[in-house]
Amino acid sequence: MADYATDYNLAELMASCVAREFLDGEVAFIGVGMPLIAALTAKFTHAPSFNMMVEFGALGPAPRRLMMCVACAVCNELSYATSTMREVMGAQQAGFVDVACISGAQIDKYGNLNSTVIGDYNNPKIRLAGSGGANDLASCAKRTVIMMRQEGRRFVNKCDYVTSPGYLTGPGAREKAGLPGGGPVSVVTTMGVYRFDPETKEMYLDSLHPGVDIAKVRDQVQWDLQVAPDLKTTEPPTREQVEVMRTLDPEAVYLGAGRMTLAGNFQRFVEMFENSYEKMNNLIKAKGII
Repeated sequence: MADYATDYNLAELMASCVAREFLDGEVAFIGVGMPLIAALTAKFTHAPSFNMMVEFGALGPAPRRLMMCVACAVCNELSYATSTMREVMGAQQAGFVDVACISGAQIDKYGNLNSTVIGDYNNPKIRLAGSGGANDLASCAKRTVIMMRQEGRRFVNKCDYVTSPGYLTGPGAREKAGLPGGGPVSVVTTMGVYRFDPETKEMYLDSLHPGVDIAKVRDQVQWDLQVAPDLKTTEPPTREQVEVMRTLDPEAVYLGAGRMTLAGNFQRFVEMFENSYEKMNNLIKAKGII
């Protein structure tokens, strides 16, 4: 029986859910933020041969400190190679990425994501950051995992703009559009975990996070939500998973409000790096990573 943690928070629960989507021996394209914590948690627990590809060029890193951006020097720690953005983006477009983790401001029942604009494209209410590499990943990765906050304004009947394709309009649409990747397999939210019906390609609720009521979930989805007949309670994180998360991110930079805590406090920032190094180094050795 798994040794589950009892003092975890919601962010740690979500990160553990995503970590379990990553399998040993796979290659994943990962950005910074909570997906990074999930990927490192997978690598330092159940999947030591799991390999990350970082946007700025690092291949297979096993960092002992928290990556602060995709161009951070920590991204290169114990990497197999350090290349360029052009090379890693080309590799993922060529089909070498097994799984990618992405997000957006809106999602519909087919897993299409919008991170471009809210409202009419030519006269928007809000102009968002745009695709970055998300469209490439959603189009080309063998499968994608989505992480996002669940709110009714985000879980919409139809995205105002499709930045990153899910299953587009349903069965066969990705293939018709010529997209080489397999599409989304799960959506991890602040309320539960969703998966996609293999026939209809429609998102359905697979598990509820502890303490979440199904009626509240339905209130935060604009379409007629399908629910698994064997609806489960989301599996909590293990003690090992939580220990890795808190060792790498003790100030909750990605798992809380740590950026505000560290703002202007350079000494505390440096101490966060120093305190994780030896502990993570021992863990990496114990897992046979080095």
